[in-house]
Amino acid sequence: METINQIKLEPSFDGSFGNGWKVMNKHFLTLLLVVFILGIIVTPAMVLNIHLDGKDFNWHDWHSIYNITFFQPGIVALTILTLLIGLFALAYKLLLTPVFVFGANLMFVHAARDIRPQFETLVTGFKENYFYIVLANLLTTALVMMGMLILIIPGIIIGCRLAFVSYLVMDKKLDPIVAVEESWKLTKGHGWTIFFMGFVSFFIIVIGLCMCFVGIYPALVWVKGSWASMYEAVLTEKNALNGNNVVNNNTSDTH
Repeated sequence: METINQIKLEPSFDGSFGNGWKVMNKHFLTLLLVVFILGIIVTPAMVLNIHLDGKDFNWHDWHSIYNITFFQPGIVALTILTLLIGLFALAYKLLLTPVFVFGANLMFVHAARDIRPQFETLVTGFKENYFYIVLANLLTTALVMMGMLILIIPGIIIGCRLAFVSYLVMDKKLDPIVAVEESWKLTKGHGWTIFFMGFVSFFIIVIGLCMCFVGIYPALVWVKGSWASMYEAVLTEKNALNGNNVVNNNTSDTH
């Protein structure tokens, strides 16, 4: 991993998107390929994400319309195939895609630190902290969904406060519980900034989609670079205030 130089970031909306733009310009081809690979990896999970509904298997209606029975071999085979596809989609989404997403996030953190990102980082999660990645993704998703089920606003708050979990798991090798706790501490005082970043990021991606669809790739590079810049800025700020701690800055670690 090649360190180019060290930069100082400000944990602000303008500072994050401004540095995200610089990151995109400096490492455009590398990061563009990263988001393109992510699209290939994540898209099947969305396509295969089948939501089974009891109404789709209303056997009484099927029997009355098609004069078939529940135990007819074709229907049983179709049911089993549908369930298997659903299970495969769930496993793919929970056990495979997070590794690439977390790895990509670490590559963007390196780029935000002005360290040349390496493609091997994209799959490093399979070798180093695979279970931490899977569990952290499950825990974060579960906490946000619980907040959404209570009321929408608590879910949004939890999502904002846990925005750095994936970075901490990959960058600092923290276990999921500690990563959630540290993300909650790091984002204290930056909740509104993170919320508005998420709001603006959504529209940047929508605009990218409207640009003949291919515009989504540079839009994602900019957005992900901005979020990585925010993480690095907040991390540096907290370390400056608190001294060395569990999330001490490892930007000097290179190989």
